Amino acid sequence: MWWLISSIMRQMEILDCPMGSFELARYPLRKKESLRAWDAADEYILHHLDHEAEISLDGRILILNDGFGALSVALAKHQPEMMSDSWLAQQATRENLQRNGIASEQVTLLNSMQALEGEYDLVLIKLPKSHAMLEEQLYKLRICLRDDTRIVAAAMAKNIHTNTLKLFEKILGTTTTSLAKKKARLVFCRADNIDTKKVSPYPVCYTLENTQHKICNHANVFSRDSLDIGTRFLLKHLPLEQEYQRIIDLGCGNGVVGLMAAEMYPEAEIIFADESFMAIASAKENFVHAFGEDRKAAFHVTDCLTGIDSEQVDLVINNPPFHQQHAVGDMVAWQMFQDARRVLKKGGEILVIGNRHLGYHVKLQKVFGNCTTVASNKKFVILNSIKR
Repeated sequence: MWWLISSIMRQMEILDCPMGSFELARYPLRKKESLRAWDAADEYILHHLDHEAEISLDGRILILNDGFGALSVALAKHQPEMMSDSWLAQQATRENLQRNGIASEQVTLLNSMQALEGEYDLVLIKLPKSHAMLEEQLYKLRICLRDDTRIVAAAMAKNIHTNTLKLFEKILGTTTTSLAKKKARLVFCRADNIDTKKVSPYPVCYTLENTQHKICNHANVFSRDSLDIGTRFLLKHLPLEQEYQRIIDLGCGNGVVGLMAAEMYPEAEIIFADESFMAIASAKENFVHAFGEDRKAAFHVTDCLTGIDSEQVDLVINNPPFHQQHAVGDMVAWQMFQDARRVLKKGGEILVIGNRHLGYHVKLQKVFGNCTTVASNKKFVILNSIKR
């Protein structure tokens, strides 16, 4: 047991900031984790709040996109609200609050599909990877801002672009930036030029090619405007000769793969799983629009397949992401494959598409003991493994 405790402790580090020292860990906890649960942008924003006399922490505070809860934990005594599209971010915040002996009620967690109510005195934004997500959030913020609301955004400098600043200017008003520190930068904005005639362009909708299905995507969903080339390739190679009773679209995004599987297997229950609240909302809207409320389906916002019963599924279809926020790696794919093996019945299958260079065949071979190439082209490979 000592080695497990020692391993977990190594995955936790101490954030020292003007608000105190806090023990933080990424979520989920992984062996030999090399990344911290915060970055220099988190540190920069917390030091700025301490040094800027004009900013009061006594008012109502909203935090957007707090990756693993660093800002929420550090500011917990001020009872902030934290909104995120990520189930993982919310769970990380809960666990880091608990880790530091802070009551969960100190931070109100909101998901990206909830409405904001009332006015805020201070808004802190960790800039999301998705430009569209930021655009949607800024539109959503407008009704909650006064002329004197302080808005401070933060990111690593390499992730702040000219179009990022133009977006703040277009939707909210006057925007400036700080000097860079430890390769991080702050963005300051005042809501002094809001044009209420401008509205959010999200969700974006299109008709799925060669079908009558209307596909609507919320802002943080991958490939919002059309079917991406990887999914198009995968849909051409869904298995045709099997009878599946329960199918999972793992990492479902807008749910197109699960929707088409439901069309191919009219007796099957389709389960959609994603850690993005916007993805699951999009998948549910698209599925209900196609099949109505009576077609059997389930929608889970969760970490991979957490919470889904073991050995109950015939087919898992998966296009694994190879990044978590700005961090690139294969950790999510590993967990997805392991979770898929757990939920599959004996004889159940996983169908995986990925870029050829990612080497998913090696991982599937290790997890399942077998792996077959179904199809490939210059960019993608589709792989199949069976639970023996």
